[in-house]
Amino acid sequence: MSDKKPELSAAMKSKVEPKVFKKNPIIGTKFTIAISSAKGGVGKSTFATNLALALKKIGCKVGLLDADIYGPSIPKMFGIDEKPKSDGQKLEPVNKYGIQCMSIGFLTDQQTPMIWRGPMVTSAIKTFTQKVNWKDLDFIIVDMPPGTGDTQLTFSQEIKMDGAVIVSTPQEVALLDVKRGIKMFDKLGVKILGLINNMSHFIAEDGKKYNIFGGDGVLKTAKEFKKDFLGEIPINPEVGKSGDEGMPIVEKYPNHEISKKYLEFAENIKKIYL
Repeated sequence: MSDKKPELSAAMKSKVEPKVFKKNPIIGTKFTIAISSAKGGVGKSTFATNLALALKKIGCKVGLLDADIYGPSIPKMFGIDEKPKSDGQKLEPVNKYGIQCMSIGFLTDQQTPMIWRGPMVTSAIKTFTQKVNWKDLDFIIVDMPPGTGDTQLTFSQEIKMDGAVIVSTPQEVALLDVKRGIKMFDKLGVKILGLINNMSHFIAEDGKKYNIFGGDGVLKTAKEFKKDFLGEIPINPEVGKSGDEGMPIVEKYPNHEISKKYLEFAENIKKIYL
């Protein structure tokens, strides 16, 4: 009897061998950083916009890509109501506060719902990463949508992502989704730079500290998954107010205590990559 092992057919090989995806960089950028969570309502867009502005303030050339097709926030938070120009082949990013920006919200009315199935979302993401004329960027910050679906898979499998920052509140119900997001990125081979504890606490006028959403859940999660804990951002009314006015706090009040935290995050990221 021959000891020679039977050769596997191509179909059988595809079932037993892991698929290797070719990841392409976003043309015109050096490094792509995703701001993610898998949980909605934890402040990803606020973090993404302010981090982009902080990187710009320390001398980096920055782009901001709003990858949340169903719920774009960048048009409101940056006060942008113009449509991007196009030469028929590529879209030109909208420049605001020295940041090159792109969002599905620039192409539709703000109150128009995107009633799209997955393939259309994937197509839009590919357009924003392959057919936008990003120019000479050090960093492109990607504001990711909640969940672990089509957008996350497209970025993780097809686009060269250099790192992801996970944003969460310390609330246990938020951390359940965050843990799924961490496992997703680990499984897909995306480097997690660390976790941010957003809306960590509130300091009242009497100086007392209130942990509205819980205690140190984000720190515990970072330790559980052996990830870096990058710090915390307390609740401050000026953060939401400035975002609603279309001028995020780092741009409006660069010397604010919250702005200084974003500048520290930006300095750390710059040290890692540049």
